[in-house]
Amino acid sequence: MAEALSKPEPLRGVQLEALVVMKIIKHCSQAFPTTATGFIVGMDNKGILEATNAFPYPAVDVPSADGHHDSNSGTNFAAAAPRAKANVAYQNEMIRNLREVSIDANNVGWYTSANMGSFINLNLIENQYFFQKDLNERTIALVHDVSRSSQGSLSLRAFRLSPHFMTAYKENKFNTETLQKSGLRYQDILVELPLQIHNSHILTSFLHQLPVKPASSTIPLPISLADIEARINPNSSTANIGSSLYPNFDSLDLSIDPFLEKTCDLLLDSIESHHTELNNYQYYQRQLAREQNKITAWQTKRKAENATRQLAKQPLLPEDEWQRMFKLPTEPSRLDVMLNSRQIEQYARQIDGFTAGISGKMFAVKNNLLPGDSLD
Repeated sequence: MAEALSKPEPLRGVQLEALVVMKIIKHCSQAFPTTATGFIVGMDNKGILEATNAFPYPAVDVPSADGHHDSNSGTNFAAAAPRAKANVAYQNEMIRNLREVSIDANNVGWYTSANMGSFINLNLIENQYFFQKDLNERTIALVHDVSRSSQGSLSLRAFRLSPHFMTAYKENKFNTETLQKSGLRYQDILVELPLQIHNSHILTSFLHQLPVKPASSTIPLPISLADIEARINPNSSTANIGSSLYPNFDSLDLSIDPFLEKTCDLLLDSIESHHTELNNYQYYQRQLAREQNKITAWQTKRKAENATRQLAKQPLLPEDEWQRMFKLPTEPSRLDVMLNSRQIEQYARQIDGFTAGISGKMFAVKNNLLPGDSLD
């Protein structure tokens, strides 16, 4: 019973202080479009991971080679910074300094920047595996999408590696047979935790005490035609931008969202990479079938020779020589395919969110766009 009481509660969510959010936004925005990374400190409060401060990693010359995987994509020093030995020492030194001044200094994870939802890659997996395995099991990865946030809504998400994937990654077995036995899917790689932003009571009280001009409950009516034209014309010095009579021309814009167009391009690139990986796997299967046919033919021939030698009362030849004569091709890792599939799902969700407003506009004006369907 004592063991059951001492067992920590599973993580149910993440709570970020406003200071952490502002630091992450500032660092990622200044480093954009390159990748920005840093570490987060805080504490675990009954299953809620509270992040109270964040610090960017200093620039490093070379990433630390942990020997688990070799990333054959472009060498991104900033993306590999959380695993660098120099940065680990810097992080430990910062935590010691924070403890000396009695500030929450438990390692609760790290953060990284992203561009248009492109963050599911080997660097993210290796960094989070490094934190969950070596530093602290109850850690998270915060992903701040700078491009999405520039549209006016903050894009900040918290992820963890699932226990199922942690076990498979530790064994480093991502072949077809192992995946079929374990039932691991690309949806099981990351677990997203609910996230909320918290302000201190002092800051909340200060915000409530800020003087705000009371909003007018009535809309002033135009007194002349010139007044109406002044409100409609945005270039007029007397235009009342806050009036409800002022038209919102952005709602009538039928141009395709540039973020939607860019996301579609990224989705097509990911699909192309997926087809490339499938072609590589099919090539492996053809090679494996050819080698297995050669082995089967050799074994059949050796059995016939041994049958003849047995009738002639001669010593039999060994039937396991094929193991050193033939070498089966190595199956390519299926991890890249799983990560790419998870990234395709991410792009598809983004496109689904982008197309809602554009589809509504297109349906509204389809009679004017399609010839022969006019209501005249």
